[in-house]
Formats: sequence, structure tokens, C-alpha cells
Amino acid sequence: MSPPPALPPFPVLLGVDGGGSKTLALAADLQGHVLGRGLAGPSNYHAVGLEAATAALETAIVAALEATQLPSAAVSIAALCLGLAGMGRPEDRAVMQTWAAERFPGATVAVVTDAQLVLAAGTPAGWGLALISGTGSLAYGEDAAGRNARAGGWGYLLGDEGSGYAIGLAALRAIARAADGRGPQTALTAAVLAHWGLSQPQDLIRHVYRPELGRSEIAALAALVETAAAHDAVAHAIIQEAGRELALTVQAVARQLAFSGAIPCAVAGSVLVKGQAVATAFRAAAVEWGLRLEPFTPVAEPAWGALRLAARNYRGFQTQ
Repeated sequence: MSPPPALPPFPVLLGVDGGGSKTLALAADLQGHVLGRGLAGPSNYHAVGLEAATAALETAIVAALEATQLPSAAVSIAALCLGLAGMGRPEDRAVMQTWAAERFPGATVAVVTDAQLVLAAGTPAGWGLALISGTGSLAYGEDAAGRNARAGGWGYLLGDEGSGYAIGLAALRAIARAADGRGPQTALTAAVLAHWGLSQPQDLIRHVYRPELGRSEIAALAALVETAAAHDAVAHAIIQEAGRELALTVQAVARQLAFSGAIPCAVAGSVLVKGQAVATAFRAAAVEWGLRLEPFTPVAEPAWGALRLAARNYRGFQTQ
């Protein structure tokens, strides 16, 4: 008796959101129904290096594929979209494009910035403004004709204003000023010391200057600042300044694209999605400067935008 005919491979779309703190991969069918999810560590190769970044991407993608419970031999990756932090320059995208094309031969591969994922996931027609504030910060926009612009995204030494890292660093500096008597006393001192299990402000020197300290550890302090802002003037001022800086960054993009009237705006990142204080300060500053951000959509999982872009690229490839 002859063996049964082999079944055709099951086509899968992969959408990946990789940032400075974590990497999330979603595997879906061609209709966009998610079949599996995979998590891994950071994949911003400027922050962790190319080897660690590609290892995180590999781990997340493999986990997502395994979670589909489809036999690996029966799966064909039709299209892959990597939306990664630190991909603002063509040469950076080329590095990851080469890796993905070698690792997933035959798949339609796109490498975009993490902000493009937010725009795809959170705006009705795929045009408007996208703002990210997580470990870092960045604003990106596209108009209906496909022109794009960006502001921010300069990294923790040159920019990232309004980010979790900037908020956490401002808190640490406020604690140091308070300890010296150069600034007002603040509830942030007790909150940060307790968070890190330290006894006195001077212990921060040893803790913060450890070589292994990651920027995400400082960015995590933003949640403490938001909590303290309800009753502490120093924390409140830090939050307000973060909101103004983010509004300034978005305004720069809106000006470059000559936006007017109501502008769809999608926001992502832990500072804007998990918390409320910075988002409120940002929206208030935007209104003050004449920006109508409507609809305003928080995007909890930008990886959904990667799936949409992967599906769009696959359909475009099929019609060529």
C-alpha cells in the first residue's frame, strides 16, 4: 500500500517586537489569528550586541512556533516582520535583514523600527503619529502619502527625554541633591532605597556604578516616580517634565509632516501604557501647544503591528 500523500506546509506569519527590555514574537495564520507567542530578553543590538540580540530573536521566534503545537516539519514561514529598537539607520536594518534572510530562507522579510509597529497597530488607516516611551523614547509619523519623519531616539546619552530611563535618572539625581542639601527633600529617597534594598543615599554610588547595571533597571524606577508624584512635589515635577518633553518630540514630527487638524496618535511603552501620569501630562502639553491627537490609542502589544505589516508584505509579494 502506498503512503498517504504529504500535506502541503502550513504557512505562518511571524511578527516580532524587539526592544531594550524584552522581545515578543507572535505566530499567526494568514488571516492574522494568533497561534503562538514567544518571549525573550532584549534585542536592541546597539544595547546588547548583535550576538545577544539575534539570540533573543531566535529564542522568541522558536518559542512562538513551538506554542502553535504544529509539527515543525509542517510549518512554512510565509512572512516575517522584525520591528526593532535601534533600526533608524539603513545600515542597521541591513544587518538584521541579512540575518533574518539567512535564518528564514524563502520567507518575505521586513525589518522596520519599533515605532512603525506602533503606528501600524494603533492608527485606523496606518498614518498619523506614533510615540514610544519605555526604556528609551521616540516619535515617528507617516502621512497618507507615505512620507515619514521622526524625532528623538538619540539614545540615553544624547536624548531619550521623557523615557523611563530619563525619569529614573532624574529621580536618582533628585535623591543625590536632597542628600547634599542642594535640593528639596523627596519621598523618592525612601522609595528608591527600599526598592533596591539599600540603607542610605550614599549606597546608591556603589549600586548605580556597577558594571552590570542595565539601563532597564534605572528605567524601572519610573513606576516609583509615578506613584510618588501623587503626594511629592519633586516626583510630580519630574513627571510633568517628562510629559512636556514627549509632547515636544511629537510636535517636531507633526511640524515636519505639516499635520493639521485631528491627528491619529498611537502610544506604546511601559511609561505611557502601564502608567497614567506621564500620558496625562503629555496630552495636556499637546493640547496647550495646539495638537489635536484624535483618536488617541494606547498600544499594549506593538507586535500586532508587526503581524499586520508581515501580512501586508506577504500579500504584496503574492500579487507581484
